[in-house]
Amino acid sequence: MSKRIFVEKKPGFDVEAKGLLHDLRHTLMIEGLESLRVVNRYDIEGITDEEYAAARTLVFSEPPVDWAFDEELPLSPKDTVIAYELLPGQYDQRADSAAVCVQILTRGEKPVVRAAKLIIIRGGVSLEDVERIRKYVINPVEAHSAETAKPDTLVMRAEAPADVAEVGGFIDGGDAELSALAAKMGFAMDMDDLRFCQKYFRDEERRNPTFTEMRVIDTYWSDHCRHTTFTTILDEADIAPDFKPLIEAFEAYKNSRKTLYAGKKKNMCLMDLATIAMKELKAAGK
Repeated sequence: MSKRIFVEKKPGFDVEAKGLLHDLRHTLMIEGLESLRVVNRYDIEGITDEEYAAARTLVFSEPPVDWAFDEELPLSPKDTVIAYELLPGQYDQRADSAAVCVQILTRGEKPVVRAAKLIIIRGGVSLEDVERIRKYVINPVEAHSAETAKPDTLVMRAEAPADVAEVGGFIDGGDAELSALAAKMGFAMDMDDLRFCQKYFRDEERRNPTFTEMRVIDTYWSDHCRHTTFTTILDEADIAPDFKPLIEAFEAYKNSRKTLYAGKKKNMCLMDLATIAMKELKAAGK
């Protein structure tokens, strides 16, 4: 059976809670908040009662600065709890570090540890305010709301996935089909990119790609990896007159281009703007 412990910083050491309370009051303008607590929750499976007793104050908490509660967390009817944890598959450094420390302590098998964070708020807040706070503290890219009940087991079981489907008709499709596929899958690639992929799979692989292959290609071809936005050609730039430093910087950029690219055709783009100062220094031998 798994064990559960709640760990909360004592007053004076609760820096994270005070910082979050300030953010919610001043960023979200939720002035009715009276207090806020941050509690780390750990579920541990694979250790004995004696091992847990030792790890309780050597791994999971520090008695001089932490309150530690076994199994149940004292709450008031006035408290509202927002609990969240990392999504399955996300690396949880807090849980993994705790498991490694327990293994070092016991010199045995590494236990299974799952961690969650509880935000406990009290005050005159509406349901809408609670939902706003939930969205503020939970990043859906990496985390989701956590269950309050302790699970029967911490061992995660996953069903074997089905074979990855192929993108039927990809190598034979026209522009209309490629465009529809891009819209359906939300690709970062444009039509030229898709035509390039189509030619490769048609002439080299001689088969339709799988959806996974197209996702991987699109990820590596995305704005984050390829900086497509930064290399987009700038035909002109319309800067509001109030932004005088930007206007001056852009004029300086255009003057630098005249010197560096004399007699050359070089398109304007954000990447060129970002790197031109380095190019000037290099050209000057600096």
